[in-house]
Amino acid sequence: MERDDIIEYSLDAHHSEEAGKKIRKKIYFVTIFLTLVTTVEVILGGNALGWGMPWEVIKWLFIVLTLIKATYIVMTFMHLGDERRNLRALILLPYGLLILYLIYICLWEAVYVQSMLESYL
Repeated sequence: MERDDIIEYSLDAHHSEEAGKKIRKKIYFVTIFLTLVTTVEVILGGNALGWGMPWEVIKWLFIVLTLIKATYIVMTFMHLGDERRNLRALILLPYGLLILYLIYICLWEAVYVQSMLESYL
């Protein structure tokens, strides 16, 4: 008995070859972009102190690169990039404010811990 609930995507796509090329191009772009950003993060993490970069610059670079990756993933894989601008703002604004608040708290606490450690030494 053959199952009728399994649908092969390639047979049920209903799009032209041009649309398929456009989809594949987008998939390749997403893969290459996220790979490049991750590669930059790994290289930066392994070599930044050896290059003499200040610790504060390294922290901010990682925060910015992580936010770029997170935004791109949300816009692409959660299809938020296809929505209207107002709906995107309604969804992303609270998360953006929460992320900024968490970054503020983490940096504030890091400065406090560092000052406490310096006072004991």
